[in-house]
Amino acid sequence: MSRIGKQPVAIPNNVNVDIKQATVKVKGPKGELTHTCPHGISVSVEDNKMVVSRASEIKSVRALHGLTRSLLANMVSGVSEGYKRALEITGVGYRAQVKGNKILFTIGYSHPVEFELPAGITAAIDDKQTTITLTGIDKQVIGQTAANIRGIRPPDAYKGKGVRYAGQRVKLKAGKTGKK
Repeated sequence: MSRIGKQPVAIPNNVNVDIKQATVKVKGPKGELTHTCPHGISVSVEDNKMVVSRASEIKSVRALHGLTRSLLANMVSGVSEGYKRALEITGVGYRAQVKGNKILFTIGYSHPVEFELPAGITAAIDDKQTTITLTGIDKQVIGQTAANIRGIRPPDAYKGKGVRYAGQRVKLKAGKTGKK
């Protein structure tokens, strides 16, 4: 049995879980998320805990057991606490600003780059305009949005300029002559 899949998901007092057939709805103070369980995986609520079980020992069903439990645990923590992801902009003159549900980047191109945020994601930028904090309830959407923003100008291998995840270390390469 899956080590992750057999662990129950604790449900906080301020979170409601509604299970209808293969659809699980999780509602909390931050919002509401829905997940449809794959065929062969079932979810039940017992003593304020969500228990994920599988119907058979087929390899494809076993592979989805732990995944479904992790997705449900992410949903519960998302609607109760929310998620944050921080990005840093490095480079002279590189900056960002928020305008409504869009982020406007000035990052070395001949034109400003406009990035539209998906529904449910909000962005905050610090005073220096070099740190972006994404917040939301869906962990998958936040991670994909952060990856898309980073993809606009990934960190350069020679100077380190660009957009990177907060705390990410970029190993710089030596130039043509090499460092002595």
